[in-house]
Amino acid sequence: MATTSTTTSTTTTLRELSGLDQTPARLGDATLILVDYQNTYTRGTLELTGWSEALDAAADLLARARAAGAKVVHVIHDGGEGSAYDIRAEIGQIHERVAPVDGEPVVVKGAPDSFHGTDLGEHVDAAGHKDVVVVGFMTHMCVTFTAQGAFLRGNRPTVVADACATRPLRHGARDTDVPAEQVHHSALGTIADLYGVVVPSADHLG
Repeated sequence: MATTSTTTSTTTTLRELSGLDQTPARLGDATLILVDYQNTYTRGTLELTGWSEALDAAADLLARARAAGAKVVHVIHDGGEGSAYDIRAEIGQIHERVAPVDGEPVVVKGAPDSFHGTDLGEHVDAAGHKDVVVVGFMTHMCVTFTAQGAFLRGNRPTVVADACATRPLRHGARDTDVPAEQVHHSALGTIADLYGVVVPSADHLG
């Protein structure tokens, strides 16, 4: 999924107006939060556009984080038995490309904000870093709301764009779907306007 533009933006963000730091997180000084990299999003009704490429980018980011000694936390969404998010079934499991290893906690959530009603905040606080790196599925939903949740609790989120993906959406004001790429970039724009720093890839982390 494309993450760059050929034009130069002149838009002033709310982050800039608020004087918030625009420096991307450094992996060695941050907690990496991997959100909903579940098999749910690789097939069927909820298959995401560009999910495989995003998983490749996430796997690379995860390897870098482990090498840097960063705290890594995996998050999965539990929609209940028989649902597309059934964590008791193969469909709801974390994809093998980014599967946790011993010592990496798995947080189970029931809302788009991974901090809501979970112990994610405790894991982040225990790591002792204000910075968090947030990546995952879907860009416009759980990635956005988790970045918002981190921001509202006083953390400093950085989102790595190419490790996120989403799907086309529809709404009542138009007859055709909003393309996945447009949804993806709109979500990243929402994050970058206030909630956190957005970088194109892991190469652009501090």
